[in-house]
Amino acid sequence: MSAPIKRLTLRHVVLGIAALILLAAIVLWSITPPAIARMPGTTLAASPELVQRGAYIARASDCVACHTAVGGKPYAGGLGLDTPFGTIVASNITPDRETGIGGWTDAAFTRAMRQGVNTAGHLLYPAMPYNAYTKMSDADIHALKAYLDTLPAVHNDTSANKLPFPFNIRQMMFGWNLLFFKDARFVPDPKQSAAWNRGAYLVDGPGHCAACHSAKNLLGGDKTYLQGGVLQGWYAPELSGNNHVGLGGWSNAEIVAYLQTGSNPHAVAAGPMAEAVTNSTQFLTAVDLNAIATYLKAQPGSNHAKPTPLAVDDPSMQAGGQVFAVNCAACHASAGTGITGMATTLAGGPATQAPQATNLIRTVLLGGEAAATKVNPTAAAMPGFAWKLSDRQIAAVVTYVRNSWGNAAAPVSDEEVASARKALKADTRLTLK
Repeated sequence: MSAPIKRLTLRHVVLGIAALILLAAIVLWSITPPAIARMPGTTLAASPELVQRGAYIARASDCVACHTAVGGKPYAGGLGLDTPFGTIVASNITPDRETGIGGWTDAAFTRAMRQGVNTAGHLLYPAMPYNAYTKMSDADIHALKAYLDTLPAVHNDTSANKLPFPFNIRQMMFGWNLLFFKDARFVPDPKQSAAWNRGAYLVDGPGHCAACHSAKNLLGGDKTYLQGGVLQGWYAPELSGNNHVGLGGWSNAEIVAYLQTGSNPHAVAAGPMAEAVTNSTQFLTAVDLNAIATYLKAQPGSNHAKPTPLAVDDPSMQAGGQVFAVNCAACHASAGTGITGMATTLAGGPATQAPQATNLIRTVLLGGEAAATKVNPTAAAMPGFAWKLSDRQIAAVVTYVRNSWGNAAAPVSDEEVASARKALKADTRLTLK
């Protein structure tokens, strides 16, 4: 009887929370934040130094990643962001007066950044991470606005969001904000060092690292802090001092190298993280990157402990070893050491031993491309093997990688690979007729 009771209780909790949000939406339906006029502005004059500072903040915030459509003009919006609730289309933040933020006052821009409310008084969806940007200082927000005002104005009326009912009701964000949003600026911790505090500001404010690296609950709120999360088919690994699945085994210098170049002796950035390195972190100063490293390594993280690895004579390990020798060893080496800056190290890496094998499965199926940086402009790529390897072979080789060279992690099933193949629309195995 206990199991049905638990399921029933969880269902009631979820329904209850949803009901509270809907109730808040109904009660506050008419209490819409007032619109802020776009003109005339109360924008302060911007010096070249302020604009330069704003460009740095834009890079630290990785604004271009979300506000640039594939093949589109930088910052002109139009990129569809897939969420569990539907597709949210990023807005145009160039200074175009009709379709962008041209004519927005500093007050209007600040309100959008910190409270998630646009000039028309409409509530923004938290895909725009105002819950992180609210921690940013007045000086940084003012500088960012000054920089955006210098961009070429692009007339681009972005398409509407594609959200099903009831998520298309913006007033529901009243309830979400009540549950998960705190409008508060960053306050330094006097017990910590200047580097720790600077790192905390960058990670929790402009860097909005928790947006990807924190697991979400059913309503899209953070469940844990920087302990890993799934987003758009990728697993963003844990960012903490955990030695097994976090950054505990990395030195500050190695974290700095990863964020600056896209690789270090432990890993090569791929997927959304490669884009973040290319667009954002490679441009940060060494001082700021070291501050980020200091803060992240100080986080206690999860209690994920290193499990017992599978025995070498396990059938899946034997099969996986054969697949690895034929298809992977040429680049990643038989010892899993890889090639610095090109083929990622597989031995001892936290991403390799993550609680979920999402990234490894995806990369074997579709391949991947490293970050393109000033230090490493070639952006080496790995081919996909969906056309060549069966679900069983991919499950075996991923299991082998996760339990070799000192690694230890849960094995991967054929069903997990089959599910990923279907979700990713990966090519089926090549068959000869």
